[in-house]
Amino acid sequence: MGRKPGSMYRDIDDSAYTRREYIDGVPGSKITRFDMGDLKAGSDEYPVAVSLSVQEACQIRHSALESSRIAANRNMIKELGEANYKMLLRVHPHHVLRENKQATGAGADRVSDGMRQSFGKPVGTAARVDEGQKIYTARVEASREQLEVAKDSLRRAYTKVPCPCKVEVDEGLDLIPEEA
Repeated sequence: MGRKPGSMYRDIDDSAYTRREYIDGVPGSKITRFDMGDLKAGSDEYPVAVSLSVQEACQIRHSALESSRIAANRNMIKELGEANYKMLLRVHPHHVLRENKQATGAGADRVSDGMRQSFGKPVGTAARVDEGQKIYTARVEASREQLEVAKDSLRRAYTKVPCPCKVEVDEGLDLIPEEA
């Protein structure tokens, strides 16, 4: 049986299920890195901050966070180089997702119990985000070209996220010189 669509897990409909010490068989997170780019640099070296924030509360699966991270990071490396930016993934998938496995095919009625005792087995994790919460923040130098690359990279990440998002410049917009 294949993976269920992400729309099944997008809405926040019950209380958080996060106590891993009581849960057997929670799959590991697919997210490999939370900090990308120039890890030794401080915020004073990259004064312009661009963020991707969600517009409505939802759950984002760990696989969606990883694919959006890869898309944004790959574009930043290609356009700016590894040492010319700093990007942070600001959410962590703590919530454990459960699924009631259903048998299909011939003889399935004798194997599965339907909705009787349908608590479910852990199938993955998700990050719960609130309206207006920032998912990614990219910091770049104070130039128009780097600002546009950061915006485009976060736009690419936005296409992998299951809820509506917006890219906004948090700080440093006044430091960018105007074009003549």
